[in-house]
Amino acid sequence: MRRIFAISDIHGDLEKFERLLAIINFDCKQDQLLLLGDYVDRGPQSRQVLDKVIELTDKGAIALMGNHDKMMVDAFDQPEDPLQLKRWYYNGGIKTLQNYGYEIEKDDAKYWYTTEEMPEALVINEAIRPHLNFLKTLPYYYETDTHIFVHAGVHPETPLELTEPHLLVWIRDEFHNGYQGEKTVVFGHTPTKHLHKKPEVYFGENNIIGIDGGCAYGGRLYCLEALEKRVYYVE
Repeated sequence: MRRIFAISDIHGDLEKFERLLAIINFDCKQDQLLLLGDYVDRGPQSRQVLDKVIELTDKGAIALMGNHDKMMVDAFDQPEDPLQLKRWYYNGGIKTLQNYGYEIEKDDAKYWYTTEEMPEALVINEAIRPHLNFLKTLPYYYETDTHIFVHAGVHPETPLELTEPHLLVWIRDEFHNGYQGEKTVVFGHTPTKHLHKKPEVYFGENNIIGIDGGCAYGGRLYCLEALEKRVYYVE
């Protein structure tokens, strides 16, 4: 049987990502890999992680959009709205920008209140352009006969195909407490310690599985073998 793996919330930690792929002995010719978003921010190597994600998708992996990836796209796509940039900056975007060669000091963000005050240097450079174009192509969920894979979760009362994309990358409590669907939902976004006060993968009684191990904060990076409910991780 073909193995189905899910990994979420890598957040620029290429070293953990590559070690985890080695641990599961990932074979792109036999296994299906699902990446549930948040490739960027907070960690040191967002650019290199996206290079790896692109390489894997070229070999058949399926990459989904995360809220941090969406914030990155929106910051560049909506320059008329400085709050988009400010939100991304304060959620770890500074490390990502620096990783792409932008010379920005941490304290600069407090001055970015209007479009006119935003740094002129924050334009799309040739390093970041292909990655922004790649992120714009990502779907927000992947569905099989038995599972739904998504970054944050699904709305309990809205058909998946009609759900606002914003909810699929940001939803929390309403999904965690309200989902009662037949399909197992595998998601990231909310660190597992916030779901059950423990670092381990969260297997909810309502058929949801949370796999964000808090890698961005020095925690674990998890991989779930979805059909077998087998868990792998690196620290």
